[in-house]
Amino acid sequence: MATREQVDAVIVGSGAAGSLMAATLAAAGKKVLILEAGPQRGMSDLVSSQIWSRRLKVPAGTTMTGGRDPLSVGFASGWGTGGSALHHYACWFRLHEEDFEMKSRFGQGVDWPISYADLRPWYDRVQEEVGLSGDAEKEIWRPAGAPYPMPALPVFAQGEVIARGFEKLGLRTAPLPMAINSVPYRGRSACIQDGWCDSGCPIGALANPIATHLTQALSAGAEIIHDSKVSRVLTTPRGDRATGVEYYDAAGERQEIRADVVILAAYVFEIPRILLNSREGGLANGSGMVGRSMMAHTTSNIFGFFEEDTDNFLGRTGGQLVSQDDYAKNLEKGYLGSSSWLIANALKPNDLLGIGNSRVDLFGAPLHEFLQKAARKLATMTFVGEGLPDPDNRVTLTASRDRFGMPMASATHQFPEDSVKCWAAGIERGKQVFAAAGATEIWTGGRNQMHTMGGTVMGRSAGDSVTNGYGQAHEVPNLFIAGSSLFPTAGGVNPTFTLSALARRSADYLVENWSTLG
Repeated sequence: MATREQVDAVIVGSGAAGSLMAATLAAAGKKVLILEAGPQRGMSDLVSSQIWSRRLKVPAGTTMTGGRDPLSVGFASGWGTGGSALHHYACWFRLHEEDFEMKSRFGQGVDWPISYADLRPWYDRVQEEVGLSGDAEKEIWRPAGAPYPMPALPVFAQGEVIARGFEKLGLRTAPLPMAINSVPYRGRSACIQDGWCDSGCPIGALANPIATHLTQALSAGAEIIHDSKVSRVLTTPRGDRATGVEYYDAAGERQEIRADVVILAAYVFEIPRILLNSREGGLANGSGMVGRSMMAHTTSNIFGFFEEDTDNFLGRTGGQLVSQDDYAKNLEKGYLGSSSWLIANALKPNDLLGIGNSRVDLFGAPLHEFLQKAARKLATMTFVGEGLPDPDNRVTLTASRDRFGMPMASATHQFPEDSVKCWAAGIERGKQVFAAAGATEIWTGGRNQMHTMGGTVMGRSAGDSVTNGYGQAHEVPNLFIAGSSLFPTAGGVNPTFTLSALARRSADYLVENWSTLG
């Protein structure tokens, strides 16, 4: 076992949140070390291939999932340089004001310790740094904020066909806000609309960490060590101060790094796993909330055949348009929950959002015939529905251990009744839209989940949460958490923009209050 020289901050994870915090701290002159569990990758390693995209996702085996609605391990999680954000779809939305105040407004869920107004300046700041494309005026549901720095990305035939259905029902659509360049931006190319977002973006049009904050962090002097599996946070005997982390290197050797500040920015299953393994009863776990209130969005796709060609190979994997006419929470609906539609996803023959995957019941000649037709006539859109917080949805440690001897994690999850009702109402709405658009055949996928959140939620006190509004652990003031594991509620939109804004806010707080953490 070896101990490296002490650093100012060690950051676990090189994804969107970890890279952003590293860039901010390194620019402020701090000595920063990033530990990334996966392999090293660069932009030149990204290949537009469905087989390639599988390599960017975390290998199976570190987390076991169960419950009525098991959480997905491999779909959204990533490993290697850039983490999950290396292959994310760059659908960047702000949470709505009501998402921060569910308990006080609706008597269910919990309130965040911060409001939308508190986070708004960091939403504005991050969208300028990263570069967002969209049309804030057409996106009428969007909370107040600065206009997007780039014009909206183009809409192709598939988007136009589906938008026709929304319009006929009196519903509205707008360009999907995306962290993808519609024009050259800050030295990065514009998107070429080939729909390969899931396998990474080698031209840098999509704002993955290698294209943005991670490269900035390394240029400012931060270091990164790949193939480094963090197993626990090291602390003082009382557990009231972090002193560094223990990790296993590429050779499987145990190592330690000492640091003034420890930042856990790994994937949502890994952060509770590390904290629960760090100390008997869990580190920073006086509330008993470490691992609890895991959440996800409900999701399904609506599929339909149309008479005209849809050109469904064009665009972006995340989609071309958005509709949030059903977003507002209203108990008169018969359920509490928000939802969005991501409209006209770019499609490939198989794998995630693949044409073949839309009809898993077909084989042989019928599948071949279907693919020939669907490649020209198929259109689709994705439902994103709110999963409500439930403390019984949780991550725990098991008796099974990985190759380093670290206990495996077990995640148990089921959607609350209101979340299931929200999903069911959304699917009916989606079928109505496709019928109004003139679909000749309509079908849907089953209820699934995406965008895992929670597990180390922020709050106002150590009695009911793990961190404060800056991601600072209530019980360990020099331990910070970053990422969607902080979310007390899920909203009805993709989480990457919000977790990035939170990370920027936390990083600025760290820089300003560094002297008080000693």
